[in-house]
Amino acid sequence: MRLAVIARIFGILLAVFSLTLLPPICVSLWYEDGTHSAFAIAFAITLLTGLLMWLPVYDVKAEMRTRDGFVVTSLFWLVLGTFGALPFFISDEPQLGLVDAVFESISGLTTTGATVVTGLDTLPPAILYYRQQLQWFGGIGVIVIALAILPMLGIGGMQLYKAEMPGPIKDTKLTPRIAKTARALFVIYITFTVLCFIGYWWAGMTLFDAVGHAFSTVANGGFSTHDASMGFYANNRAIMLVSIVFMFLAALNFGLHFVAFRTRSLRHYLQDSELRFWLALIIGSVILIVGQLWALDIYSGQDSFLHGLFQVVSIATTAGFASEDFSAWPAFLPYVLLMLGIIGACAGSTSGGIKAMRAMLIMKSGLRELNRLVHTNAVVAIKVNRKIVPTQVTDAVWGFFAVYILSFIVLAIVVMATGENFVTSFSTVASCLSNIGPALGDAASHYASVNEIAKIFLILAMLMGRLEIFTLLVLLTPAFWRN
Repeated sequence: MRLAVIARIFGILLAVFSLTLLPPICVSLWYEDGTHSAFAIAFAITLLTGLLMWLPVYDVKAEMRTRDGFVVTSLFWLVLGTFGALPFFISDEPQLGLVDAVFESISGLTTTGATVVTGLDTLPPAILYYRQQLQWFGGIGVIVIALAILPMLGIGGMQLYKAEMPGPIKDTKLTPRIAKTARALFVIYITFTVLCFIGYWWAGMTLFDAVGHAFSTVANGGFSTHDASMGFYANNRAIMLVSIVFMFLAALNFGLHFVAFRTRSLRHYLQDSELRFWLALIIGSVILIVGQLWALDIYSGQDSFLHGLFQVVSIATTAGFASEDFSAWPAFLPYVLLMLGIIGACAGSTSGGIKAMRAMLIMKSGLRELNRLVHTNAVVAIKVNRKIVPTQVTDAVWGFFAVYILSFIVLAIVVMATGENFVTSFSTVASCLSNIGPALGDAASHYASVNEIAKIFLILAMLMGRLEIFTLLVLLTPAFWRN
């Protein structure tokens, strides 16, 4: 590991990130909400820190190694979240302490959507805009966005791309050069954002809300400009439909979108094994939850379908928007939704969770073992998209699942040890580790009532979930630090 190389990259990325603090200044000046000074101070601190890290090593030309890539990818999210918390901490509104400010910032960047902020409807517009913007940058991955810029500065980026892009099975690159890959993903991401904004605005949102919700919808983040989340627009079915469509699109593998843009064909979507598996899961869950809401007479038939469909898509994509307080739904319904969020959506999307690909491989692997009990000499191959999955891939999936469960149990016990009850601890850890956002128990509406020590561990859970656990945990292994 070479500190000079890492310092140079951190310096450049912090300097680039400081530019994202300029749009909120413009929003503040436009609405005259008085928060521009907080963003200006945060901009100056972030830019100055980046320059101080970059200047001493600006002429270092050494190539970054895989180990360096893991360090940058893991630590930069924490560093970025800390600097991103400055406006929340400095501003008089919403008056957040240091832990709460970092929690809100990292929740935005990791697209978790868990919030400690209340009274959103009366907050300064610049603060509201900034929360949504954090999620938008986090959705595509700040590191991946930066890869379109770093190659022009003479910095290799393939190691970062490998560490950042999720999913157990994927092509290394969609295009021959990593910069082109990052730009291709970014163009698709921007296209979806613009279309989502137009859809929201056409359906009846204000210009400000349309921009903010387009940011968080395409990022599958879940932050809203209203305390009621999408429930604020629950009576506008056009807005709800736009939200469902773009949450769903953002939850699909962006590699599939890339192929669709390139080939002008939709056929490969239905040929994808992971997408078919996830669609079956979504359809089954919608039937179950809508049926229960209707049977229990919670809503009318149409409202049962609307809220059931919206909430299933929202939680399954880990967007975390709420059309109603689903934590108050009876019986097992809230836990079904939470389990959907833990599974998550497709690999290579803006969603969190274990990922449908891993869930599918675990299911196929389990069915194969059952088959072997009946046919002891049978050789049963696991296939995805008509290709045999190598044994090392299924082993890696089981390893990930084991580490995920162990991390979940340990974190839940630790949060309970801080004084939170079982339901709150279980659901908040599940939500943060899977980057879902909404939880149950005392955190059903927001996380403000969760104690600060628990929030620190929930921040760790969000980072682990965003980096899919291994990227962060590998830094804790002695072998990683050996020469």
